[in-house]
Amino acid sequence: MLNRYARALFTRAVTPIARVLLAAGIGPDLVTAVGTLGVVVGALTFYPRGEFLAGTLVILVFVFFDLLDGTMARLAGRSSRWGAFLDSTLDRVGDASVFGGLVLWYAGAGHDPTMAAVALVALVAGAVVSYARARAEGLGMTADVGIAERAERLVVVLLTTGLAGLGVPYVQPAGVWLVAVAGVVTVVQRVVVVRRQSVAEPDGPTP
Repeated sequence: MLNRYARALFTRAVTPIARVLLAAGIGPDLVTAVGTLGVVVGALTFYPRGEFLAGTLVILVFVFFDLLDGTMARLAGRSSRWGAFLDSTLDRVGDASVFGGLVLWYAGAGHDPTMAAVALVALVAGAVVSYARARAEGLGMTADVGIAERAERLVVVLLTTGLAGLGVPYVQPAGVWLVAVAGVVTVVQRVVVVRRQSVAEPDGPTP
């Protein structure tokens, strides 16, 4: 839902930047790679040390590259299956690094094995949510349902982690729990909807 309503607003905001980068000869694939690298470095450098505010600010800067590369591709008329594949694949890498950084914090200096496990569940559930949709579409079905898509999960974890960096107590564990539970529920929702489609339609050859 957030992805649907916010993307148009942010696209308008980053369009001038996209035009400048294209004029400088910078391609959207490079922006995608740099954005992912920034997220990974920000998450895995700052979060395991408990520097939540600094890490979140760095990640937020590079998260906007996710909108910038798509806008650049459209302006340049270079939208392609390769670009879509690269963007989607590197999105998963960036998301995993955010939750991986929290797992390292809780399992290490944070001294909270329970929350380390919850953050790991959030990481795995997020990956399965994306895989379930991709696999369903590869089989000719749809699985675009769920209470927590990528944008919602990322907003919740970054917002609550940033607030934790400002000294707000309890909010980060609550956010991680929320994302973990919502991710698991979303996986179940997608499994159910694909099961219903498979029952309603006779099986054909597997792609």
